[in-house]
Amino acid sequence: MNQQKQAGTIKIQKENSMLKQKQMLAEHFMALSQVRETGKKVVYTFVPGNLTELIYTFDMLPVYPEINALQSGMRKKSHDYIREAEDLGYSEDVCSYVKCDIGMMLQGNIGPTGQKLPDPDILLLSYTGCFVFMKWFENLKQLYPNAEIAMLHIPYQEAGRIEPDAVNYIKKQLLSEVIPVFEKVSGTSFEEKVLAKKMDLSAQAEDLLIEVFDSAQQKPSPIDAYFGGVYYIGPIFTAFRGSESCVDYYRELVKDVDYRIQNKLGPLTPDGYLEQEQYRLVVEGPPNWTHFRNFWKIFYDQGAVFVGSSYTRVGGVYDDGFRHSPDDPLRSLAEYCLGCYTNRNLPQRIDLLERFIRRYHADGFLVNSIKSCNSFSAGQLVMMRDLEERLQIPVGFIETDLVDPRYYSYSNIKNRLDSFFQMLDQRHTVRVTDDWLSDDVLA
Repeated sequence: MNQQKQAGTIKIQKENSMLKQKQMLAEHFMALSQVRETGKKVVYTFVPGNLTELIYTFDMLPVYPEINALQSGMRKKSHDYIREAEDLGYSEDVCSYVKCDIGMMLQGNIGPTGQKLPDPDILLLSYTGCFVFMKWFENLKQLYPNAEIAMLHIPYQEAGRIEPDAVNYIKKQLLSEVIPVFEKVSGTSFEEKVLAKKMDLSAQAEDLLIEVFDSAQQKPSPIDAYFGGVYYIGPIFTAFRGSESCVDYYRELVKDVDYRIQNKLGPLTPDGYLEQEQYRLVVEGPPNWTHFRNFWKIFYDQGAVFVGSSYTRVGGVYDDGFRHSPDDPLRSLAEYCLGCYTNRNLPQRIDLLERFIRRYHADGFLVNSIKSCNSFSAGQLVMMRDLEERLQIPVGFIETDLVDPRYYSYSNIKNRLDSFFQMLDQRHTVRVTDDWLSDDVLA
């Protein structure tokens, strides 16, 4: 199906879900390039707490600045964009997503397809746990003074639960602050029935995504929930949630994963299927985008598979049962925004990671701390030590950055990971010895 032998060599073919996602992205960027002809309006917004279903209810198109930044990092363009922003006065300590995005816009705002991205008609800020987002949009407003502003403030889950007052507060904002801006710019009125239909499609896609994530309980795991996971979450966390095409994508992805399970295959890597699973890991923090394949290769060369990841919940946490609901769609949007990973307090995040470690039978826990991302990095050492104490498992710590290549040191990362893998090996040896001694005593 996906991997064929030809003349003694192995030819890797893209899976059906990959081809589907590529087509979806091409169509989306084509639509963005044609807004002058079609008259469609464009909304710039962020992934955590995004209101994609509401945007499409008004027949507008979303653009995600942080997605532009990570794609620039993967295309080796972020360094020049970051330098452009720093020459303008942005500090080295500022989030590298921000600097990359600002630099990209200053250099023409050319998207991944080589076409210029359209200017925003609306700047929609759904504030979910990252204060930098607000400053980011202040700068975007200076670059795009004609854009309308819609601000959705999301209260932080300080008490570790979603409060009814917070839900009502967000719902009132949607009705009084966000929807009127959408109506003004789009020239159309809000129809709750249209939004409800999109919410039902979102729920279907979310069910399928969790089916994919839960396949990591298999041994070997058919997925890598971190490196592979960033592709799995692409449609649902960005431009396609609430659409038929999103549901179709996840149906194809489930079929691809089922094929691997049936054939006892590991996850698909850039060098083919992982042949032998050696370590099962859970990871906290985003990946590095400037050296994504090189970073991934360090792990799959060692047979390390990520069976759980906090980053793949940054655009929404569905593991605890939340689904977008058509019954009261605005309330459901509010609950979604409140439940995003970066909007949860530290004990909640630790509990979620512990569930991943237990549910997916992980051997160890790793933190990839991002130099310029305080939203993720704050509290990570506490997380690491707490999980080590709770579960008595090996833990590791490395540091990279999102899209600033100056903070990716292969040798430092490799040395730390070699030590981490040695701890995992020692733990495995101790387990085998304990099992042998138990069997000997019982005999």
